[in-house]
Amino acid sequence: MALKQLMIQKKLDSKRSDLEELETRSKTFKEREEELTRALEEAKTEEEVSTVEKSVDELESEKEKLEKERDELTAKIEELEKELEEANGETTSDDVEKGEGEERMGKYKDKELRSAVNTFIRTKGQTRAGLVSTDVGVVIPEEIIYSPEREVKTVTNLAELVSKTKVNTASGKYPILKRATSRLNSVTELTANPELAKPEFVQVNWEVETYRGAIPISQESIDDAAVDLVSIVSENAQEQKVNTTNYAISEVLKTFTAKTVANTDDIKQILNVTLDPAYERTAVVSQSFLQWVDTLKDSDGQYILHRDITSTSGTSLFGIKLEVVNDELLGLAGEAHAFLGDLKRAVLFADRTDITARWVDNEIYGQYLQVGTRFDVKKADSKAGYFLTFTKGA
Repeated sequence: MALKQLMIQKKLDSKRSDLEELETRSKTFKEREEELTRALEEAKTEEEVSTVEKSVDELESEKEKLEKERDELTAKIEELEKELEEANGETTSDDVEKGEGEERMGKYKDKELRSAVNTFIRTKGQTRAGLVSTDVGVVIPEEIIYSPEREVKTVTNLAELVSKTKVNTASGKYPILKRATSRLNSVTELTANPELAKPEFVQVNWEVETYRGAIPISQESIDDAAVDLVSIVSENAQEQKVNTTNYAISEVLKTFTAKTVANTDDIKQILNVTLDPAYERTAVVSQSFLQWVDTLKDSDGQYILHRDITSTSGTSLFGIKLEVVNDELLGLAGEAHAFLGDLKRAVLFADRTDITARWVDNEIYGQYLQVGTRFDVKKADSKAGYFLTFTKGA
């Protein structure tokens, strides 16, 4: 790669890194919005409301500033990519004019491709006038695809469905207010007010645990990769973080009261009778459970599963959103399990902090990418849902 291309590539890598940091910062806005929403709900005086309003204005200002920076960085990246493309075209043109095409193709063929992710190499050729491709291989270019193809996987982030509470200490208690069952008393005029039934609370004890890891990336691989290697590794690390929280939440879901179902009538019994009508209804289902309900038909021969654009799975059962996870998250491969109930009331996610850091290590001539998260997951309301298992002929 010529010096000009190297300079452009270096600038491009720097801008992409800046854009990545902006994206990381933007993810914190949602948490801050949730905190301000809670603060506004708890505000009782004008002064408290005014304080929250000031914080909201500051947050909106930060968001606008970040959006402006993002637009500027995106435009600069597009400009540098265009410059790099033009520079590469000029280099190719000069090589052909100088009669160095054969030498360039030889070097291109022998070049070692260092990539921590993936490299796809594909050769194209034609047969003309009795010549086979091996006879003219020196003039047949190789197409090299530098951008790794991501495996198609849709992961439901269960942490977004449960009651996620920001905590500031390593352990603590979270009070859950039980549903009121008492009634007001009927009284005559001017008689003393009867005493109200006291609200009942359930204390949920939580204690955060730390989950973290780091991966060293050599500076050579960062410099020589044709794609933004740091961004790819960072994206993979974030996926591992979601897998970690999903596993912790699923372990809690499996502790709810077990129910065996064999048909839709069993599911309706839980929805209509067993589960208190005050609870919201959401279903987290395994792929095998989805396969079972997706093949059920009503008396008219119509499938009972309906389209629902608000659900990540795109489907609903009896008006209930279905959130689909892989079989291994709720049991073993091939087993049909589901959690049916109010996820917000059922599970407490005590969120302490999220860590994403990157730093240069002089001793290895490279960079370290560290990802960590501190949280705890606890059952909040034991009556808020049930863990279902489909069994034929149950």
